[in-house]
Amino acid sequence: IASWADFERYPWPQVTPASLANYEYLSAHLPEGMGLMACHAGGIYEHLAAIFSYEGLCLAIYDQPDLVEAVAQRIGELMLAFYRQLVELPGLIAVFPGDDMGFRSATLISPDALRRYTLPWHKRYAQLAHERGLPYFLHSCGNLREIMPDLIDNVGIDAKHSYEDAIMPAEAFQAEYGDRIGVLGGVDVDILARRSPDQVRARVRQLIETCHPRGRYCIGSGNSIPSYIPVDNYLAMVDEAQAMEAHS
Repeated sequence: IASWADFERYPWPQVTPASLANYEYLSAHLPEGMGLMACHAGGIYEHLAAIFSYEGLCLAIYDQPDLVEAVAQRIGELMLAFYRQLVELPGLIAVFPGDDMGFRSATLISPDALRRYTLPWHKRYAQLAHERGLPYFLHSCGNLREIMPDLIDNVGIDAKHSYEDAIMPAEAFQAEYGDRIGVLGGVDVDILARRSPDQVRARVRQLIETCHPRGRYCIGSGNSIPSYIPVDNYLAMVDEAQAMEAHS
């Protein structure tokens, strides 16, 4: 989208009962005692950047803010309709969207633009989850320091995922924000991808020994598990975490 004419002819999707087919299948086939965390990639910021293109979005924020507002409104309403169905699923224990809003040193667009176009929608989704007694977790890559107070105090996220040691290691994040929200993950993907299994185990032990006593912590990868991570390193992370749990 680069103009109002593009907006009018854009093939906006429809949210129907069939939109939840995959989630419904998982919900109906959960092993006993297991809950479903509804994770999905493509939060409202990511959809904005995809629809405009990143460069197009940056230009439109200054040249056509009313168009950005309209696109954000349409995306937000579609996602809200989806979430209204999602939170009714049996076995759902958390809503866990992914919305990468940052890069190494800052947010991808200005904090004020995020506060205008994206964070109000996250707040509505978090409220919807909380009304059902469900936590609202957020996966977001990048340096979000400038909007962390907004995410915690206004949006109301219950925990955050995605940590990169070069930005802020998980234990440093927990020391700053862990009295208010949970910390999910923290084993840097670079460590998982390029270090030895013994080095992975050492990092897992370090994180658990530092973060577990503070509470509100869950060990795991700092990001996703891409295909280039050696299987032995992934298994070393899981095995070390389980071994420490067994001896705690």
